[in-house]
Amino acid sequence: MGSGQMFDRIAPRYDLLNRIMSGGLDQGWRRKLVRLVEAPDHARLLDLATGTADVAIALAANYGDAQVVGSDPSENMLGVGREKLHDLALEDRITLDVGDAQALPYADASFDGVTMAFGIRNVPDRPKALREMARIVRPGRRICILELGEPDNPFAKLHVHHIVPRLGALLSGSNEYRYLQTSIEAFPPPERFCDMMRTAGLVDVVYHRLAFGAAHIYVGVVPASAAQA
Repeated sequence: MGSGQMFDRIAPRYDLLNRIMSGGLDQGWRRKLVRLVEAPDHARLLDLATGTADVAIALAANYGDAQVVGSDPSENMLGVGREKLHDLALEDRITLDVGDAQALPYADASFDGVTMAFGIRNVPDRPKALREMARIVRPGRRICILELGEPDNPFAKLHVHHIVPRLGALLSGSNEYRYLQTSIEAFPPPERFCDMMRTAGLVDVVYHRLAFGAAHIYVGVVPASAAQA
């Protein structure tokens, strides 16, 4: 089953589940992700794995004259996002597309920044997705990725491995959130993922540790010239 189908099923309750299971921390993480983009004036920005468009909306709010594209493989998640855009009167500034991060339909160097929150973990070919991001971002601009990780605090680890899957199953009526535990375990440690970003051609790669390592924000820059890569 593809990740798009999985998230299609949980789309109606996705936002509520995230708020409850993270204790509201996910909203602060997304705000920091958006700030780290450091977009220029009149930017064109892309949010991958946009889901219900929370990050796309935050990008539009933080960068007041930006045009934002959100892309996600789940049509149902995007449907929830489109309702938000209508309610917020943001349909003229944010466009939502069904898409795959491994094969982006956008021209080279056509965006001033890319974000991706809680999505790279679900991409089968992560190096290919990173190369695609690097391809479509203009030189000198940033790619910022927020992803869950393996916490080193025992209480945080208990929360991720036992409480979150059970609570997610209870609230959603689905066992899909048990996938969360195994996908976090399979995701590479921060330094290894940073190496993957460098191999994709990004420079000045760093990561920011959040909540005892329960999440990280990874930042990489598209080199200004091929000589920097």
